Amino acid sequence: MKQEFLNTLTQTLGKDAVITDPAEIEPWLTDWRGVYKGDAQAVVRPGNTRQVADCLRLCNEYRVPVVPRGGNTGLCGGATPDVSPSNIVLSMDRMNRIRSIDTISNTLVADAGCILGNLRRAAEEEGRLLPLSLAAEDSSQIGGNLATNAGGVNVVRYGMARELVLGIEAVLPNGEIFNGLQTLHKDNTGYDLKQLFIGSEGTLGVITGVALKLHPLNQVRAVVLAALESPQQALELLRRVYGACGARLQAFEYFTDECLDLVLTHVDGMHQPFGQRHDGYVLIELADTANEDALQALLEEVIGQALEDGLCQDAAVSASLSQLQTLWRLREEISEAQRADGPHLKHDISLPIERIPQFIETAERRLRQVSPDCRLFIFGHFGDGNLHYNVSRPQGAEKTWAAEWEGRVADAVFGEVAEYGGSISAEHGIGQLKRHAFHQHKDPMQIRLMLQIKQVFDPNSIMNPGKML
Repeated sequence: MKQEFLNTLTQTLGKDAVITDPAEIEPWLTDWRGVYKGDAQAVVRPGNTRQVADCLRLCNEYRVPVVPRGGNTGLCGGATPDVSPSNIVLSMDRMNRIRSIDTISNTLVADAGCILGNLRRAAEEEGRLLPLSLAAEDSSQIGGNLATNAGGVNVVRYGMARELVLGIEAVLPNGEIFNGLQTLHKDNTGYDLKQLFIGSEGTLGVITGVALKLHPLNQVRAVVLAALESPQQALELLRRVYGACGARLQAFEYFTDECLDLVLTHVDGMHQPFGQRHDGYVLIELADTANEDALQALLEEVIGQALEDGLCQDAAVSASLSQLQTLWRLREEISEAQRADGPHLKHDISLPIERIPQFIETAERRLRQVSPDCRLFIFGHFGDGNLHYNVSRPQGAEKTWAAEWEGRVADAVFGEVAEYGGSISAEHGIGQLKRHAFHQHKDPMQIRLMLQIKQVFDPNSIMNPGKML
């Protein structure tokens, strides 16, 4: 049966689209962090939506599990197959065509395999902004960004990926094509079905095309790095900056001194931004369409007043594009620095913004009861309530510590998140990593409804097995 399926698949899609050599399949079986390793009988690389439809139709007929894969930048194992040798990995990397850019309706239509960074640059060339921006944007694919409802650094101004989507083209598990690739800004004709695919992590079908909103290109940017003595001070500074700058506030990123130390240790060419170290830092970016001098003056005025009022201890304002990029690197290189440091237990959580300082205090207390000497690396999108609450091994401990302590640490962190009415996943999704916690903390009625939706879309349960549901 396996050989019959592979022969039919190859005949239907062509030899160039189907990889069956075990040595060639091997690189497709591991996630970006190297935490998960699975198995598969083939890797399929379709070149168009019709080929995706033919592939899923055959997989559904033969009951072959399908694992959709984008740029493999996920942190929860959502695009990595489980250990079943019957899996196929469905890669979207060959579907990378920009279909249209319209600067009147301000829309961009593209294949799901397009690299996010390439889409951002294409929009910029047309004088428009695609505001979805991630540290992994030059590797991640837009289909995967939507399948996980990605966030990034601009959520405080533009919202999550979900809020940028006008339309979606997708293939259902039975091979039917969902033709929802509209660029309408208004369509009030019943259920908004495209939203079911956003955040579904490939469990309902495969996104093959996207229609996205574009915004005016913010050619003027101003950035300040402010030093703080506490997370509560960051909250007060956020209140002040948002009140004074409104929609110009594009990013408000928080990170602790431990994160800065990690970057200074593991990333070449990085320098300490202030004469002395501080408890934490926020990187604030304002952006506008014109008048660089006015924007810079506004930021300097707001931060100057904040310094006078004791809302921050020090500040470094970018005076050039080079300085702006250097300040951003202090924040953007944290994930790479963690990777160099060794395995970290990553918790992508969201909380009511006003309760973040209290959570940081009580969560550490709770965690120290589990592992007194663990190291905490806390950073994230403070302006939208998203913290990356990451935990690493004690100094001198073996790198196997993360695998051994993962369950106990997650129980402590997620238990505290629940106490604050937060979410165990803000932007990374559930994947394999958080499946147990998802079922433990998600409202049972909501899980029941999700399972019913899954049954309607995928009655044979071929889509991305072992993830989320």
